[in-house]
Amino acid sequence: MGETESERWRRRDAAAVWHPFTQHSLWLDDEPTVVDRAEGPWLYDVDGNRYLDGVSSLWVTTFGHREPRIDAAIRDQLDRLDHATFLGATHPVGIELAERLLAVAPRGDRELSKVFYAGDGSSAVEVALKMAYQYSTQTNGPRPQFIRLSQAYHGDTLGAVSVGGVELFHDTYRPLLLKTLELGSPGVRRPGQSAAERAAESIEELKRLLAEHGDQVCALIVEPLVQGAAGMLTHHPDFLRAARELTDAHGVLLICDEVATGVGRTGRMWASQHADVVPDLLVTAKGITGGYLPLSAVLTTQAVYDAFLGAPARARTFFHGHTYTGSPLAAAAALANLRLMAETNLVDRAARLGDRLGARLAPLAEHPGVVEIRRLGTMTGVEVRPRGERTGVRVCRFARNRGVWIRPLGDTVILMPPLGLEDTQVDMLVDALAGALDEVYR
Repeated sequence: MGETESERWRRRDAAAVWHPFTQHSLWLDDEPTVVDRAEGPWLYDVDGNRYLDGVSSLWVTTFGHREPRIDAAIRDQLDRLDHATFLGATHPVGIELAERLLAVAPRGDRELSKVFYAGDGSSAVEVALKMAYQYSTQTNGPRPQFIRLSQAYHGDTLGAVSVGGVELFHDTYRPLLLKTLELGSPGVRRPGQSAAERAAESIEELKRLLAEHGDQVCALIVEPLVQGAAGMLTHHPDFLRAARELTDAHGVLLICDEVATGVGRTGRMWASQHADVVPDLLVTAKGITGGYLPLSAVLTTQAVYDAFLGAPARARTFFHGHTYTGSPLAAAAALANLRLMAETNLVDRAARLGDRLGARLAPLAEHPGVVEIRRLGTMTGVEVRPRGERTGVRVCRFARNRGVWIRPLGDTVILMPPLGLEDTQVDMLVDALAGALDEVYR
């Protein structure tokens, strides 16, 4: 019997491609999905099989694939301007997108008033780190330290890895990295400990760190309320509220990395809004373009921006940028996505979607294979009990056999569907997971 289309493409892939976060000694044995096309929440492989995209293609699609109005916006932009440098020039769609981002930014005791574009989440985190350090050198003197959380993930470039705390991903590179101060994750709780109790402990630890090292710290960086790559570890809003107060008291900037948590994923536009907190720097990426094109941004305050102003001879310019900074095509996709989110009240719909997902998942908390279910909005991690090696991978394989495509983080199975998912599709997602768990643990 001859090769299937999928087998043929997998063989060619194995001969030429090196994939991210992939142990290639296992690549072909895992029979990776060869995606040929997509429509709405569905992925289709080259053999014609259909799968529900249960992780929004790594947490990026908002409405689903090939949303006609976003498609049209990109085509219209392509007919007008494909690319122009943002260094020494500008363009209308980049300006309009910045205005739109600021219009939907968190509101509170300060205002985010400027937007700096980057290419992806990691590069935007690099922007925020460099901005924070340069801000310190141009205001109160250089503060070379950052405070990071254990179990944090902020991307894979060296600066972003420096403020990460997932040892599996980051340990190898520690000798190359910036020196940082680690704060215990507010999302790692002892058995029986409440989220509020754990938050109180983390707050006390942060107080001690800042009391001892605050004059050397330029910024605290956090994933607000959900540490995604750690397996959807959630924490109480009290921690973020206290972090805001403490950083202000010590003249330290607060960076909220909303690459994964932003753009509606937690049932609010930004996760920091659950705590009524406005950071000094807000990092966004992933869902900003609706899953179409790579784009990220750092939103910051006028106070931070003003610290970079001055005569050229003073060298206070932020010397950072890339060839495709402010890509017109990516900006057009993002602008269309954000407009459509407002027109369809997608954030409110996402909150209801998260509630339904939680309700449907609740019975699985008693499944013998489930350790814990962690969720905020649609961001969901189902930690499974190890049964042999790569249990999470096996659960996801069985779910794929049931028409649902999901991915694990270790032995935590991640569910993060497109925000426009229908109720029947939510049911399909949960039923496939339940069936897969039954197969693994029978």
